Amino acid sequence: MPLTAPAEPDPESKMNWASFYAVISGVNRHSTGIGRIWLSVLFIFRILVLVVAAETVWGDEKSGFTCNTQQPGCNSVCYDHFFPISHIRLWALQLILVSTPALLVAMHVAHRRHVDKRVYKLSGRTNPKDLEQIKTQKMKITGALWWTYVISLLFRIVFEIIFMFLFYMIYPGYKMIRLVKCDSYPCPNTVDCFVSRPTEKTVFTVFMLAVSGVCILLNIAEVVFLVGKTCGKHLHSAGDSTMGAWIQHKLRSY
Repeated sequence: MPLTAPAEPDPESKMNWASFYAVISGVNRHSTGIGRIWLSVLFIFRILVLVVAAETVWGDEKSGFTCNTQQPGCNSVCYDHFFPISHIRLWALQLILVSTPALLVAMHVAHRRHVDKRVYKLSGRTNPKDLEQIKTQKMKITGALWWTYVISLLFRIVFEIIFMFLFYMIYPGYKMIRLVKCDSYPCPNTVDCFVSRPTEKTVFTVFMLAVSGVCILLNIAEVVFLVGKTCGKHLHSAGDSTMGAWIQHKLRSY
């Protein structure tokens, strides 16, 4: 009876971005309007473009990289030298790290809901509707949640800048060069190597980095909005307290 080899995992299997988006969008209910715009830009112009178009463009990057030599191993060594990490994997890592700080907000919200449930139960209120309302209510970005939210935005900005710098260091000028010259061992001499579809890859690289820049601006705008709103409230409350003290002083003088 012939034996069949066990099925190997599909090397082309891709990350389930839909599940990833579902996890991140859970924080969207508690974010500002700018935060909702950021999530839409992240999903439409980064995740969808990465899944639908970019993965197809870079699908042949290794097989399409050819050098004018038949020396075994020369193509692989030269490819690894000029392209140490795949664009697709670097973009996927960037999206994961940029979106991870949102989980800090999700964990903070979950903690506050747990505390609210405990307070309800200790106070003797066990109405299922009240407990369900705690699960669905929108948390206001105040107090400790404000700090968690702002810190998560700062982490996003830092991660975006780091990855833009990495792209610039690995691919100078964010351009995909057409021809590279390689003299690494085991190549017998300096050989010419050609990159497949360099113009198309350059266009996608510039587009993805431009969207990354837009996300940075949105994150900065959201930080400025939250800080400005909080400062405005403090100034308003300080002004009201000063006015109240002045009115009390005038009333006491009569």
